[in-house]
Amino acid sequence: MKTITLMIFMLSGLIIAQTKFDDINELVKAGEFRKAAQLIDEKINSMYLSHDEVFQLEFEKERLERIRKDFNKTTDDILKYVRKYYPNANEKDLEKWEQDGSLEYKIIDGRKCYFARAASNLFRINEEAKKQKELVDGYKKDALDEFLESYIPKAMDESANSQERLVKPVTLKLNYKVTLDANAVPHGEIVRCWLPFPREGQDRQQNIKLLAVNSDEYVIASNDNLQRTIYFEKVAQKDQPTIFNIALEVTSFAEVNFIEPQLIKPYNKNSGLFKRYTAERPPHIVFTDKIKKLSEEIVGNETNPYLIAKKIFTWISTNIPWAGAREYSTIENISDYCLTRKHGDCGIKTLLFMTLCRYNGIPAKWQSGWMLHPGEVNLHDWCEIYLEGYEWIPVDQSFGLVDSEQEDEKYFFLGSIDPYHLIVNDDYSTPFFPAKIFPRSETVDFQRGELEWRGGNLYFDKWDYHMDVEYLEPKQ
Repeated sequence: MKTITLMIFMLSGLIIAQTKFDDINELVKAGEFRKAAQLIDEKINSMYLSHDEVFQLEFEKERLERIRKDFNKTTDDILKYVRKYYPNANEKDLEKWEQDGSLEYKIIDGRKCYFARAASNLFRINEEAKKQKELVDGYKKDALDEFLESYIPKAMDESANSQERLVKPVTLKLNYKVTLDANAVPHGEIVRCWLPFPREGQDRQQNIKLLAVNSDEYVIASNDNLQRTIYFEKVAQKDQPTIFNIALEVTSFAEVNFIEPQLIKPYNKNSGLFKRYTAERPPHIVFTDKIKKLSEEIVGNETNPYLIAKKIFTWISTNIPWAGAREYSTIENISDYCLTRKHGDCGIKTLLFMTLCRYNGIPAKWQSGWMLHPGEVNLHDWCEIYLEGYEWIPVDQSFGLVDSEQEDEKYFFLGSIDPYHLIVNDDYSTPFFPAKIFPRSETVDFQRGELEWRGGNLYFDKWDYHMDVEYLEPKQ
């Protein structure tokens, strides 16, 4: 392997959604994106600003464009989708769903713009609409749910009988490809690419092998990088897509923990671990008044860390339905967004769970990568919590409660996990190696990859990604 030498300009400071200028923030809040962008340009051109201040303002302008891309549906688009299930639906029906939070929209420069997935989300969020959809389409249990309901009892039985925490290994061969659109950058320009690379040092993820890269020169970030990457470059060719491709192999285990609440020991509240992972972490983990109030309602007088986590896990599973999400870089406070909107995808629900855990003195940290279940391959986020006496245990708030009469099976994902969770990240919003010059497309998570060239970042609308999975061991 050859080493790539790069000159990197480090940009300090966390990218946040609010600027230091109240007049810009007020315009953004009012949906006056065009005026806000003009004011940003005026301030950059007329004021003496630091490099970091210019960087933040330029990113805010970029963030507004990302919001426009996310909110790209018209009233007619929504009605066309909805009328499959409500043939006589009209704008008053849409207003009703808007008011109860089931239909997400923004007023941008005087126009009502709906979130790109607002129509499909309506039939996930709104219980009445969900039932109407089932009347039209019929009910069919999700294939992943069926797989897990069959898989989980077997994993738990094997763990109990063998007295082993790690069971049912499966070897996964992964082929991951990112394709940049032809002519997205000029001919001859160098495209820089960071792709996800599995983390080492995890008991349930072993024997990581890089099988192929479509480049002679690449850099694998050390495991010290909590969002781990493989970096390489390509030269763009006129009228041709630019392709970045890697092949990997990894052996993954199911992790099963039978938690006995009475065996959990008190935390050492002076430890670095406790202080770090129970702290607020703006902008997405903040102990707002809404978080404090909800915590009081959920937790009550419970003091056992596992039972507190169980109450939080149950409440979110019961009250926060899964829904397709906006790009995280456009959301000012993800946990607050989840609580306010009362829905979210895997990462949004996870950050709410983490925030409530941390507020209650339970150490919680992010984990994410890919879900590689047979028939269901996708990006995915979850987390880990620390219980004294058990150490770090996985929690998949998005998978939530399993449909089972057995308590241990029902709460499998509160402390246990299947072997089809590929770990790429042990934290969020951490620096890459090599460093990225321009703002990331995904400022929080990292699963799809990141691309840029000397002219700037290459956002998600300019490229596609695809993962093929081969199961080398018998499916469990």
